[in-house]
Amino acid sequence: MALQATYLGFQLAHPFVPGASPMARNLDTVRRLEDAGTPMIVLHSLFAEQIMAHESGSVEAGGEALADSLIVAHRMRSDLGELSLNPDAYLEHIGKLRRCLDESTPVVASLNVTRDEGWMPYVRLIDQAGADALELNIYSLPSDPNHPSEQIERRILQIVRRVKQESSLPVAVKLLPFYTSLIHFARRLGEEGADGLILFNRLYQPDVNITAQQEEPSLQLSTSADLLVPLRWVGILSGRVKPDLVVTGGVQRAEDAVKAIMCGASIVQVVSLLLKRGPEFLSVLVENLRRWMDANGHSNLDDIRGSMSLRSFPSPESFERGLYMHLLQTWTRPTGRL
Repeated sequence: MALQATYLGFQLAHPFVPGASPMARNLDTVRRLEDAGTPMIVLHSLFAEQIMAHESGSVEAGGEALADSLIVAHRMRSDLGELSLNPDAYLEHIGKLRRCLDESTPVVASLNVTRDEGWMPYVRLIDQAGADALELNIYSLPSDPNHPSEQIERRILQIVRRVKQESSLPVAVKLLPFYTSLIHFARRLGEEGADGLILFNRLYQPDVNITAQQEEPSLQLSTSADLLVPLRWVGILSGRVKPDLVVTGGVQRAEDAVKAIMCGASIVQVVSLLLKRGPEFLSVLVENLRRWMDANGHSNLDDIRGSMSLRSFPSPESFERGLYMHLLQTWTRPTGRL
């Protein structure tokens, strides 16, 4: 039974990759992931604001936007020093991971950025520290009415272009799903050198405490219900863009990975499930996938990859609209429910 997958040019033993999360901060947890058979380690994100504050020597010297971001981040924490590894420590951590892991296990660094401001030299430093690839987490909720969508997309494309100029590392871009024409933008990212697209970043929006009249931070771990949006978009993009496609958010069992691969994903990233069940549960996912493949008569993942994508449809838009009309016009109230 062959469960091998290819991602960013790396040959992986299976398609389950622990995504960027606190698990990679601790060397003991990383070793547990390795013992469970992880084919790749993705570090937690280093934020552009952390780099800018570190380089400028103070939050204030980094500019108003930087100061506002860090002030909010710190205000949400009881310990101001608790914010994750500073840039120097992050680079050292890459080296430690590279030394403690088997040389065949790729180490992927993660940069969380919104624009090209001061952090670009760290791309080369991350490469020199021993990372094998880089994940660019583009997390930004545009709220300035003076910034048109074309300008926002152009800025992200420029970031990817410059990162590829700074280093020869494979680069995966982690996106939000909110683009006017995601398929066009995904194609442009591939043209600028993106080697992978991770679908999708999750927005952790605060709730509102109506008694205290203040925001109330909330981080909910994903469930299988979160899988539907990335599944659909991977199915649309598969065969139409160059970068490898990754589903993240909502993978809770081996069958979820089967769905993602059928839609055209190269791999899936798993975080919430491993945070809940522990790093060792990774081996359970792999074994369950092996059993499903055997029970359904498949000898390798290529037998099913892309089988549920929309690449054979000349117009995925028409397919989606037809499905939408069908669902709305045929829905009936479940028996016994108001």
